[in-house]
Amino acid sequence: MTSMLNRLRTDFRLSIITLLGACAFLGITPFAVMRFLQGNLIAGIVDVLILICIASGMFYAWITGDTQRSGFVLAFVICCGAIAAGVAGKAGFFWLYPCLMASFFLVRSRGAVLVNLVAIASAMIIQNDGFQSSVHMWSFFATTVMTSVCAYVFAFRNDHHREKLELLATIDPLTGVKNRRSMDAGLNLALADAVRTGRSYAVVMMDIDHFKKINDEYGHSVGDEVLLSLVALIQQRIRKTDQLFRYGGEEFVLLLSGVDGNSLRLTVNNFQQILRKNLRCRGVAITASFGAALLRRDESVENWVARADAAMYEAKETGRDRIVFSENMPAADTGLPVGSAELTN
Repeated sequence: MTSMLNRLRTDFRLSIITLLGACAFLGITPFAVMRFLQGNLIAGIVDVLILICIASGMFYAWITGDTQRSGFVLAFVICCGAIAAGVAGKAGFFWLYPCLMASFFLVRSRGAVLVNLVAIASAMIIQNDGFQSSVHMWSFFATTVMTSVCAYVFAFRNDHHREKLELLATIDPLTGVKNRRSMDAGLNLALADAVRTGRSYAVVMMDIDHFKKINDEYGHSVGDEVLLSLVALIQQRIRKTDQLFRYGGEEFVLLLSGVDGNSLRLTVNNFQQILRKNLRCRGVAITASFGAALLRRDESVENWVARADAAMYEAKETGRDRIVFSENMPAADTGLPVGSAELTN
């Protein structure tokens, strides 16, 4: 139950699909029962089919997580249902108005516009002889289009605000790189890909040496400049497949894909040299300590990160401006016994 509630909180379109299913059950079921009791079997069967389609779409969205396809199908089904209700009786076309609004929450804007235009045109063609006059027909057209436009504006603004909130939740506001929340998701995806494809991954943790001293002597604004400089230097030299995260404070995490022991050693050593040469604070060179760990087979993300973190702290405790590899670094790659491998310069 808790996981279901969490999904509803975090997946907006799934929550809309679920709400639609609940409203359809409460709103359509009484009419279906009434029509069967009145002997109107065709209308009752149509109502039941609509309920079955909506329920199927809702369950599909929950099981697969594919809210795009299920949302489009549901938008199409409810609009068709409203048109069918209008054919059964003119008052049924009133159902089209909430359906036109709902489509913009079920489907992306372009898809919703397409569904709504088809629904409005179909309703006008089917009911062409049923309008009392051309004024009534074009009034119907104008009101349905205005309803769609208002729903579009509201849905567009809602999507825009939601995207901004999602961005703020995953990006570090100072440096612009992904934050720890994004890191957790990225590492889990990397682990899943490693299990599925056998691709190798490595985590490199880096911590700026004596960063507290920089803040104390020059102020936090200067410390922020150092962080931004480090991010710029690293991002200019990583591949598109690699990811940089801010772990917290002056600590950063690099997720590298497709690396082995030798390439990891060369890559991290290169980063160390780049920072030594280019990272400055008021003309004084700034260094960093590194801890690296290749992903082991059948290893959890937590253990993987913990090994890299422990290696980084070993680098700091043994003199700073060092690179320490976790114990999984093969001896053939480091020239050292199996265990922690340290590079000093």
